[in-house]
Amino acid sequence: MQTTHQSVLTITRLPGARLFSRGKVRDVYEAGPGQLVVIATDRLSAFDVVMGEGIPAKGWVLTQLSCFWFEMFGKSFSNHFLSSNLADYPAGLQPFADQLEGRSMLVRKAEPFPVECVVRGYLAGSGLKEYRATGTVCGIKLPEGLSEGSKFDQPIFTPATKATTGHDENITWEETVSTLGSETAEKLRDYSLDLYSRARDYAAGRGIIIADTKFEWGRSGNDILLIDEVLTPDSSRFWPQQGYQPGRPQPSFDKQFVRDYLESLHWNKQPPPPPLPPEVVEKTSEKYRQAYSLLTGQNPN
Repeated sequence: MQTTHQSVLTITRLPGARLFSRGKVRDVYEAGPGQLVVIATDRLSAFDVVMGEGIPAKGWVLTQLSCFWFEMFGKSFSNHFLSSNLADYPAGLQPFADQLEGRSMLVRKAEPFPVECVVRGYLAGSGLKEYRATGTVCGIKLPEGLSEGSKFDQPIFTPATKATTGHDENITWEETVSTLGSETAEKLRDYSLDLYSRARDYAAGRGIIIADTKFEWGRSGNDILLIDEVLTPDSSRFWPQQGYQPGRPQPSFDKQFVRDYLESLHWNKQPPPPPLPPEVVEKTSEKYRQAYSLLTGQNPN
């Protein structure tokens, strides 16, 4: 098991390598025919604004957890993961080990489907807001009387559009079918529900509730692949099982700690972001590392 890098990396610089894309958290580079290298930096975005401070070990946790799940479910769900061993990377990238070690993956290139595949097992976030207003989530009618954090009888598939800027927007099943076609939409729904259920059951045995999560799928030739990150604190709500109680917000292993701090300020949620105090940065890092440790049984330090 690779060890956590203590230095914080907020931007990558790989002279000679072709930058494929730079997102809120990930920098992606071309790595030869049909392959990419995906690097998880320590950047953190809250309310769609990237904070000025990086979160120690965050990129490492995102990458190592994704690798963990890709390997666990690789026989059941085809995915884009090829290797996280730098010896397998193109020779031109190997001099950048200080930016790649532990926080990057060599992956197969795929064309992402234009829909985020969100699965919810509990009522929280935007789903809670919609339920309080309409009694539905993404057009799915739910029982009356649910409260914040209530567990659903069965997980629900609540897709969203993929926004390059701003918030993703929830869409109905009918809109999903219109976007993807019925056959592909049904496959992505069924894959996502199956994968969530398997991961939820595994995590429950490790003391973590996966309240909801977001999967991305892509097409490579005739194959549908699970891509991007998977089941991390950035793409999921992880709650501790101990002390879980519906009717109130739950503690979480993610950046909610940062969001709560920012909500306490008079900030308009537009750039530039306010500085994060050192204790908020460290507490957030601790939550990411704790999620990794509980789920994998490995010590991240």
